[in-house]
Amino acid sequence: MRKLLFAVAAAAFALAPALSSDLAQAQSPIIVKFSHVVANDTPKGKGALKFKELAEKYTDGKVKIEIYPNSSLYKDKEEIEALQLGSVQMLAPSTAKFAPLGIKEFEALDLPWLFKDDATYSAAMKGTVGKWLFQKLESKGITGLAYWDNGFHMVSSNRPLMKPEDFKGLKFRISGSKIADQYFRLMGSIPQIMAFSEVYQALQTGVVDGCENTASNYLTQKFYEVQKDITVSYHAHLQYAVIVNSKFWSGLPPDIRTQLEKAMADATEYTNQIAHQENEDALAEIKKTGKTTLHYLSDADRKAWHEAMQPTYAWAKGRVGQEVLDLVAKELDVKMN
Repeated sequence: MRKLLFAVAAAAFALAPALSSDLAQAQSPIIVKFSHVVANDTPKGKGALKFKELAEKYTDGKVKIEIYPNSSLYKDKEEIEALQLGSVQMLAPSTAKFAPLGIKEFEALDLPWLFKDDATYSAAMKGTVGKWLFQKLESKGITGLAYWDNGFHMVSSNRPLMKPEDFKGLKFRISGSKIADQYFRLMGSIPQIMAFSEVYQALQTGVVDGCENTASNYLTQKFYEVQKDITVSYHAHLQYAVIVNSKFWSGLPPDIRTQLEKAMADATEYTNQIAHQENEDALAEIKKTGKTTLHYLSDADRKAWHEAMQPTYAWAKGRVGQEVLDLVAKELDVKMN
């Protein structure tokens, strides 16, 4: 009997590490890698950190969000492929990044002078347009969760850009949108696709002459240090889509997914609320440095920009298709020709 008891005890002792390991594994948090290409102190960066805070709070630590800003995990050219492969679970790319997947309709959002203000943008993305566009991602193994506002583009160079002819012959960095490519060409310039992480050096060395971006990105990436002139044109809008790997998302326990959806909804409201003020504050900080001159368009200048860029709308039909243009036109009450 004593030998039998010793044998049982020994077996139990031998199994203890395995049982302990299984229990620890069962209690380990679900890891969500969230990669993006901008700094933590931009609207998108702060939105990602807010999502991390709320997701971990709402799930009682059952989910851990790992934030990778400033292309520290993947460059923006690589991140969507990494998402599809499951190497990263969550991204927040600019909407122009979906075109290489064969989903060009998102580029309709890049049309110049499309959104009159942030509120107009927010309403459109919560409505028919935003929902319709997210459906396009499903066949690519991607689920769209939210749209994040990052405000309106300014444009910069080492000379004042006030009239369309001022753009002639200059090379401008763009993120990849063919709509942006078109309106820069209509202004007489030469667009260059380039990863966000490479822009500062390209501006510094003269690989490109200028770029377009929001005030918060000009500040946090220090583009103003290597550009003598910035035109506060607000000619186009920059928005991000927060997306996840569909297989990962659908595989989450339903209660966890519900909590993460709530965290995303709350983080989105926070991000879109702060975007406008963050850009206003960044503009003030840039002005305070004295390293670049801020220029503002007169009514006549703005009209000239409008007229020069307007053919982009007719051109866009062949790029993004009539269906999305009709949706956008109806939602925003704008003319497409």
